Amino acid sequence: MKTIELSESLPKHDLHLEPSSVAVGFFDGVHKGHQEVIKTAQDKAKELGIQTAVMTFDPHPSVVLNKKIQHARYITPLSEKQEILEAMGIHYLFIVRFDQSLAALPPEKFVDDYFVELNIKHVVAGFDFSYGHKGKGSMETLPQHAKGRLTYTVVDRIDQEHTKVSSTRIRDLLKKGNVSSVNELLGREFNIEGTVVAGDERGRTIGYPTANITDMEEQYLPKVGVYAVTVEYKGERYYGMANFGMKPTFHSEAASPSLEVHVFDFDEDLYGTRLKVFFHHFIRDEQKFNGVEDITAQLNRDEREIRRYFQL
Repeated sequence: MKTIELSESLPKHDLHLEPSSVAVGFFDGVHKGHQEVIKTAQDKAKELGIQTAVMTFDPHPSVVLNKKIQHARYITPLSEKQEILEAMGIHYLFIVRFDQSLAALPPEKFVDDYFVELNIKHVVAGFDFSYGHKGKGSMETLPQHAKGRLTYTVVDRIDQEHTKVSSTRIRDLLKKGNVSSVNELLGREFNIEGTVVAGDERGRTIGYPTANITDMEEQYLPKVGVYAVTVEYKGERYYGMANFGMKPTFHSEAASPSLEVHVFDFDEDLYGTRLKVFFHHFIRDEQKFNGVEDITAQLNRDEREIRRYFQL
């Protein structure tokens, strides 16, 4: 997959791209609804004998258009989105810089600069996709702006259990800790990736050493609590349990939640490594304990429940 970064300040005419069928949207989550849009673009590419492309935007438009939002968190940060799209067999990934210049672009100029100029022959998007200044461009106006230079397909909403599959719905489920339903909508396990750093090593003293994960600033985070998880390390998956929260037993006030993972039947030094933690099932809310004995007893119960869940 060839990744091409675009913006209003970068020239596009000298890219010499092969003709493509593009799926366009923000695609946070690359959930089942997004996958249908992308698959439709792939099918059209095969039909026309051209390449498949995906066009996404960075950062999220809300960061530019809503002054109250300084920083966005993503279900799939850009690096993970790239991995997923490459695995899907995409040829071109266009990452369009979303800034005030792009936001002010007339819709017909957007079509000229970001579809026609890039040798895009077919555009696929969801029914609610909009483009151009104040979102005045839509899939209904695309024929008018395209002027016969490309064709298009509109993908209707994808429902699951009579409700639209959407990034908003996934974020709402994550707020409730319902990662099982999130995984159904994604078609894969929701995950958080970060770097393992040294912690207070308190878990090691009670038989539950943990990998403490940092670098989660870009990721949309789930409800605090204890989860059944798997961890990817050196291409292998390991079972474990994770506490995402404030550790109220030991910290009266924490600036932000932390992620601690105890990997079952594992005894390797993980400090400094990048880990992916996959969330499978919510076990319980985080709670404050009276002391180490109470914590250890609860961790024993959590481990038994999670091992039963994974049928270990």
